[in-house]
Amino acid sequence: MRARVLAGLALLLGPAVFFGPHLLAADGSSQSGFGDQGVLIGAVKKGFVEYWGAGSADYSPAMGSVVDYWFRFHVAKAVISSAWLVVLVALGVVVWRGFVRGDGVRRAWLAVAGAGITVGGLFSLVVALANVQGAVAPFTSALTMLPVGQRGGALGGTLAQVREGLAGDPASAPPALGVMIDDNVRYHVTMAVVAGVATLAFVVVSVVLWRRFAGTGDRRARTVLAGFGALCVVLALAMAVVGVANVSVAEHSARGLSDFFQA
Repeated sequence: MRARVLAGLALLLGPAVFFGPHLLAADGSSQSGFGDQGVLIGAVKKGFVEYWGAGSADYSPAMGSVVDYWFRFHVAKAVISSAWLVVLVALGVVVWRGFVRGDGVRRAWLAVAGAGITVGGLFSLVVALANVQGAVAPFTSALTMLPVGQRGGALGGTLAQVREGLAGDPASAPPALGVMIDDNVRYHVTMAVVAGVATLAFVVVSVVLWRRFAGTGDRRARTVLAGFGALCVVLALAMAVVGVANVSVAEHSARGLSDFFQA
């Protein structure tokens, strides 16, 4: 019964991660079309040109609308994906315990299901971490949708001015550039922090699993414990690398933005 409830929740939350955030984030008619990727990108382009030309550190109305929407989108997606992760972890524990106790065809099916749940859990973790990052720094997250290679039109001219500002003295550039640099720092520091927390969590879980491995003589249980213990070690190392990389980018925020806008 417990496995069926968890499986049902997992099947509901999976699609909700992709379709729920846009429905929950829209606030009023001006943002109702943002669920369409093309409309959202168009709004980012328009808002950024308006914001850059306004000569103020405060978001222009168009840019502010996008940032507010994108913040709510990331919060919703972070919450839903985190709930999905919790459900998948609980379901995975049930399935892998069944694998240890099962026999024959049932055990084979449980192994396949367990592998799929594990992959889904890792995916939901990545989605949750990325959306926490986006919720803390929605402006920088929104800027990643800009077609930075565009050369003509109002956006092309604005992007050229951004490159000039980053190549020169940021203090003499429009106020928007300072906001961009600061928000980019916040964006990467956030990922460094959440990656650090994830690293610590994987280390702790790995230690627990290896201790249980040493304390049991059951062959199947040892196989499962060793597999997940090794996986946690690999994930801890991967998260540590992500954390260090984001610290480096945060320390050189202007350079990172310059590289992005030169793409």
